[in-house]
Amino acid sequence: MLAQVHSFVLEGIDPVSCEVEVDIAEGGMATPTTVVGLPDAAVKESIERVHSAISNSGYPFPSARKLVNLAPADIRKEGPIFDLPIAVGFLLAQNVIQTFAHRRLLFAGELALDGQLRPVNGIINLALLARRRKMRGIVVPEENAAEAAAVGNIEVYPAATLASVVAHLNDEIPLEPHAGVDVDEMLSDAAAEVDFGDVRGQEAAKRAATVAAAGGHNLLMVGPQGTGKTLMSKAIPGILPPLSRDEALEVTRLYSIVGQLPRGEPLMTRRPVRTPHHTSSNVALIGGGSVPRPGEVSLSHHGVLFLDEMAEFPRIVLETLRQPMEDARVTIARAHSSLEYPARFMLVGALNPTAKGRTSEDEAGQREMQRYLSRLSGPLIDRIDIHVEVSPVPYRQLTSNARGTDTATMRRRVVTARGRQSRRNGGPTRCNSTLSGRELDRLAPFDKPGRALLKQAMSELGLSARAYDKIRRVARTISDLEGRDDVQAEDVAEAIQYRLLDRQM
Repeated sequence: MLAQVHSFVLEGIDPVSCEVEVDIAEGGMATPTTVVGLPDAAVKESIERVHSAISNSGYPFPSARKLVNLAPADIRKEGPIFDLPIAVGFLLAQNVIQTFAHRRLLFAGELALDGQLRPVNGIINLALLARRRKMRGIVVPEENAAEAAAVGNIEVYPAATLASVVAHLNDEIPLEPHAGVDVDEMLSDAAAEVDFGDVRGQEAAKRAATVAAAGGHNLLMVGPQGTGKTLMSKAIPGILPPLSRDEALEVTRLYSIVGQLPRGEPLMTRRPVRTPHHTSSNVALIGGGSVPRPGEVSLSHHGVLFLDEMAEFPRIVLETLRQPMEDARVTIARAHSSLEYPARFMLVGALNPTAKGRTSEDEAGQREMQRYLSRLSGPLIDRIDIHVEVSPVPYRQLTSNARGTDTATMRRRVVTARGRQSRRNGGPTRCNSTLSGRELDRLAPFDKPGRALLKQAMSELGLSARAYDKIRRVARTISDLEGRDDVQAEDVAEAIQYRLLDRQM
């Protein structure tokens, strides 16, 4: 007898419908179960778990020839998510489940040998697929229920055991739908872990950080060791606006796939901050591998990617950042297909002027600095909107009791500027950093002195066309921070000052 159960498989971050077909031959000799449809080792092993779970739950397991097909057959199936749908398929094929309730439901979950259901990764994507297909609901392990319910507008049935799923499908003991998750309440402002007020001095660098956060611009801080670069980098997430509902769901989808959702939290409520070590490989940074997974740039989606000691990263690794910085996504080419992961992140880099951490003003010191900074290629530097010098803090400021600009003040300014951008650019995720050249022509009108100043800078500094647009975007953000509709010469002058490495290289 043939049975069909609905589940899902992932292509990158996108859920795809997967039909689990179970066929049990009538009569014949007892044979092992065959699984087809590009299953990996974990899926093949699931048959042994399913066998024990069904038997230990008090149901018969067929001895005749058994075939399990996972369709579509051209997408690789990975992990233990198919345990539950395969088990339901076996029980349907034997008429243990005697209703048609399963036809409008999707199933996913790992089975323990005693029939208990264990959580699996990526379950929020199942809920999104069910909502898109207008299914009645999904049946998932209890520990996954809150994550799935965060999607909204879909019934989520938490189940503890295989037996409880069977009782639900047979209309004996219905499963109670999850009550739902108040996403808006979860996304209320979170306290900053590091406050800019704790950073002594460095008001110019704080200003640059405010501009970067307001427009979603990439930021590079260059200065000697011990000047507060790392501390300020850690404080930047605290001045960013809270995640929107859609942004939170996108980030949660990525973290659910890799199994990195915070324990006890069904949703990513803070903008992610990733700090890979300088020994990280390009696969760790970009993603991929024999079993493709999102890398650090995708796990920084709608958040911050912080590269400390940026020049210590291998050049080949840094160069892989160029495509995602430009396109806000990562494309991973496989032998027979390609996968895409989102990667709209704010890059924050910290860089010493030399390998020793300090430099001198003499000719030898300047040559050493040039050699060290040359570890960053011109095309990569072009893609970083703001370069700012972080100088040593004078003793007088270190010992002063005066508190500098703090996170709360900076965040209010950032949120106000983001509001102006949202109304003008067409949505809360349309930061100035995402504007095209044509959009800049329309949305960032320069006054006459501003145009003249930019023309002069292009000529004298030998800036690239990409740097030209970066200056225009940053100037537009500075104007937003000041509450102006047009971009004035003083905004352009400040934006040009943020091209530090263009002037030094």
